Amino acid sequence: MPSTALCFSSRAEHRQWLATQAALPAGFRVGTARFGFTPREVPKPAEMTLSLIALDEPTPDFAAVFTRSAFPGAPVLIGRDRLAEPQLGAILVNNKISNVCAPDGRAASEAVCTRAGELLGLPSTAVLPSSTGVIGWSLPVEEMLAALPAAAAALQAESILPAAEGIVTTDLYPKVRAAAVGSGRIVGIAKGAGMLEPNLATMLVYLLTDVAVPREVLRAMLRRAVEPSFNSISIDSDTSTSDTVALVSSGRVPCADLGAFEAALAQVCADLAEDVVRNGEGVRHVIRVAVGGAANAAEARALGKVIVNAPLFKCAVAGNDPNVGRLIQAMGKWAPPGSSAGALAAGAESLSRLRLKMGGVEIFSNGVFQLDPQKEASLVAHLKSAELYESRPSTDGVYRAAVDYPPHERCVEIEIELSSGSGRAVVLGGDLTHEYVSENADYRS
Repeated sequence: MPSTALCFSSRAEHRQWLATQAALPAGFRVGTARFGFTPREVPKPAEMTLSLIALDEPTPDFAAVFTRSAFPGAPVLIGRDRLAEPQLGAILVNNKISNVCAPDGRAASEAVCTRAGELLGLPSTAVLPSSTGVIGWSLPVEEMLAALPAAAAALQAESILPAAEGIVTTDLYPKVRAAAVGSGRIVGIAKGAGMLEPNLATMLVYLLTDVAVPREVLRAMLRRAVEPSFNSISIDSDTSTSDTVALVSSGRVPCADLGAFEAALAQVCADLAEDVVRNGEGVRHVIRVAVGGAANAAEARALGKVIVNAPLFKCAVAGNDPNVGRLIQAMGKWAPPGSSAGALAAGAESLSRLRLKMGGVEIFSNGVFQLDPQKEASLVAHLKSAELYESRPSTDGVYRAAVDYPPHERCVEIEIELSSGSGRAVVLGGDLTHEYVSENADYRS
C-alpha cells in the first residue's frame, strides 16, 4: 500500500506533485532527446526518445534484476554482462522499439553505448542500455547516434522528471516516487502499462540514490525489495522480454542505518509497483488481493496472481458486478507447485476454514457463501468507489482511457484467509476492459 493515500483532481495537480518528488540525488544528471525516424520493418513515421541518466563519477555500487523470459531483449543480455563490470557510469534508455531478437540487435545496443560513453568520457562497458516498445523491430542506430549529443547536452542535476516522461510508451502518465534516508535520498521512476507480469526481475524501473551502500549489500537488498513489489503485480499475466529494475548509488552520503535504507527502498518499490498497476493499459479498477494462512509466501502470492489474472473475474470487476462466483471459480483451480489438484479441493474441511472478504464484507465462511441484499449493495458500492473513470467509447467507437492522471489510490480489496499456515502475500492487478482491448488491438498502428 502506498505510504500516503493520494488524490488528484486534474493532470496539472498530478504533475505538480510529481515535480515535488523528482529532485535528483547528489551525483546524478538526466537528459533527454526526441527525434523522428522511419522503422525499417514498417515504413511509416515514428518518434523515439532517448533518456540518459549519468553519474558525475562512475560507481562500483549498482544492482539490477532482469526478465526471465526465454526471449530476452539484447539490452537485457548486455545488462547481465554489465553486472560483472567494475563500475557503472550511465544508463541509456530508448522507447518505441524494444530490440528483442532483431537482426544485429546486440551490436546495435553496443554501438549506442559506445557513442554515449564517448560523450561522457566512459568506456562502453560502463553504460547500461535499456529498450522498450515494439518487439521484432530493429533500432534506428544512425538516428540514435545523431541524437545522443543532444541528450548529453541536455544533462541537468535538478529533476528526474524528463527521464520519467521519456521512457513511457502506452503509459498515460509518468511515475516518480521518492524517500528520504537521513540526509540522503532515493528517487525512482518506472515505465509499464501492458505485457506485465514481471518475472525478474515492457516494465522498466530505475532507482537512484546518493546513499553509500556497498555493491553486494545493494544487490541483496534489491532482490529482497523486488519480490513483494514488482514480482507481486500483474496486468495481463504476460511477462515482458525487456523487464529491468536497476538500482545505482552515487555514494555521496554516508549510510548511517542500512535497515532504514532498505525499508525506504522497499517503500519506493512498493509505491512504484502500485503506480504501474494503476496506470496499466485500460485499467479502471486496481485489485488488491491479500492472502493469509497459506503454507508459505510463495503459495500465497501464487493464489493472489490466479485471482488477478482470471479473465472472467476481471471482466466482472470492470462492470462493477460483484460476481463472487467468478472469484471462487478462479480460486478453485489454483494448485500449488507439485500438486495435481487445487489446494481448495481437499474437501469440506479445507473449505470450512476458508474466510473470504471483499471490500471488508464477509462473503464466504464456514464452507458456504454469506450473502444478502444489503451485502450485495455494499459490494457494488465498493467496486464503484474504486473505479478510476467511467467507461465510454469516443466518437469513433473506440474505448480510450478518460483520464491521464490517477484520480485516487483506492482499490478493490479482497482478503483471503486459508488458515493452513503462516504464509502471507499481497498481490496487485487490474480489471479487463474495453480500453485494454482497444489499446492492444491497435498497438502498432
